[in-house]
Amino acid sequence: MNSQYDLLATLASLFGRLSLLSFGGVITVLPELQREVVGVHHWLTAQQFAALYALCRAAPGPNVLFLPMIGWRVAGLPGLLVCAVMTYGPPTLLAALTLKVWHHYRAHPGRKLIQSGLVPVTAGLVAASAALLTDSTAASWPLAAIVALSALLALATRLSPLWILLGGALLGLVLHA
Repeated sequence: MNSQYDLLATLASLFGRLSLLSFGGVITVLPELQREVVGVHHWLTAQQFAALYALCRAAPGPNVLFLPMIGWRVAGLPGLLVCAVMTYGPPTLLAALTLKVWHHYRAHPGRKLIQSGLVPVTAGLVAASAALLTDSTAASWPLAAIVALSALLALATRLSPLWILLGGALLGLVLHA
């Protein structure tokens, strides 16, 4: 029984920390999350992590739903609940506490500098997440080709990501059948 509490405490600590760092969404903390979940704790393999992320991205709703799903895979319903509370609770409280101050200084040049500085940081974290997911999923040259084609379609067209996901899934099915 004690190990279940230890596991839930570890999940709470990890997801609480990451939720406060996720400027720009869950994608910005994906490399650290993958490092912890796959490399440190060995709760999932890199392929399971990438597949769970893809599944949650394809489902309706915000991509942050991916985090409680990791808790569910690791510790069932208690893990899901702990991860959900720690994913949504700390940033909500932080936002509520800082909103008044942030609004008070809306015209201050320092605020604009902070916002400008966060844009490239967020873009870099998103790029690191893309590299991580590519490394986890492109295990063969056909899969690497599907990744490259999907990235090109996403960048060069206005296709819905759902169509790109569907096309990639069908190509993967055909190539590995």
